[in-house]
Amino acid sequence: MAQTANTSHDMGFCTVEQHILSKQGEHPLSTGAFTSVLVGITLAGRIISAKVRRAGILEVLGEAGDVNVHGEQQQKLDLLANKALEGCLCYRESVGIIASEELDEPRIVRETSGKYVIIFDPLDGSSNIDVNVSVGTIFSIFERDCEHPKGHDHLNDVLQPGHKQVAAGYIVYGSSTVMCYTTGEGVHMFTLDPSVGSFVLAQENVRMPLKGKYFSVNEGNYNSFPKGVREYLNWCKSEEAGPYSARYIGSLVADFHRTLLRGGIFLYPPTAKSPKGKLRLMYEANPIAFLAEQAGGRATDGKRNILEIVPGSLHERTPLFVGSETEIERVERFMQEHGA
Repeated sequence: MAQTANTSHDMGFCTVEQHILSKQGEHPLSTGAFTSVLVGITLAGRIISAKVRRAGILEVLGEAGDVNVHGEQQQKLDLLANKALEGCLCYRESVGIIASEELDEPRIVRETSGKYVIIFDPLDGSSNIDVNVSVGTIFSIFERDCEHPKGHDHLNDVLQPGHKQVAAGYIVYGSSTVMCYTTGEGVHMFTLDPSVGSFVLAQENVRMPLKGKYFSVNEGNYNSFPKGVREYLNWCKSEEAGPYSARYIGSLVADFHRTLLRGGIFLYPPTAKSPKGKLRLMYEANPIAFLAEQAGGRATDGKRNILEIVPGSLHERTPLFVGSETEIERVERFMQEHGA
């Protein structure tokens, strides 16, 4: 398969499928079973990208009329994106369990086979799509033990700490459709080329800058942030700091994509309204944290490494601080000095 990958480079492109297969023999995930999962995700990404770009024409903007498990109004595109991922993943023999923001409970696809658990946020930021803001799909992949005893609780296959992820990534639907993924061997970035219908390698081994002059946070909640976070933000805007520039899109995947490339920090601290945080650990914070660490950054809930948190439920929430190593260390110092 390496020969195939070399040929694709000679032709001027390397698809995401060729990229993972070119690593066969170098990484335990470089197998046909894992590649099948990745192909399913990229196929769903192409379908979702097409729906997003034609949302106004297809009349799929706005609320669907139902609420999800979080009590949030489901958007029509949330349901379309979730359906696309389910359809592209569930018939693949290597998929055992799927779990989603839009599903109340994990769905058992194969009771005693299918080695992978796929957890995803089908369309992060979808409430902003009617004003043409970038949105995205976030995914996390775990392995499961198929040799389980009778009566095994399949929820245990899902509720694994983030450091056990075997792969994670996101697809951002913006001015172009971009996919980033990691299998624990660096972060690789691909751009959807409509002329060939494939995600084509744009950059291997993406590295997050060690520090950056951007902070990204919803400052509308400033008054209910912990004091340490407020003091850190005050410092960012001081003459001593430079000051930093504020950048906030309101779509996690888009805000993180900028942070990955430009450096800086994204913050979603606890607030009076959401004392345990608002972002979901399993299908938002965990995959983003895995990508950040693989790119040289860090992610924390303010006290613990995100990837060390043992989840108690599929839809568990968490605060999230993610970005350049220097910036995370600085905000941690402010929180230790002034209160987290």
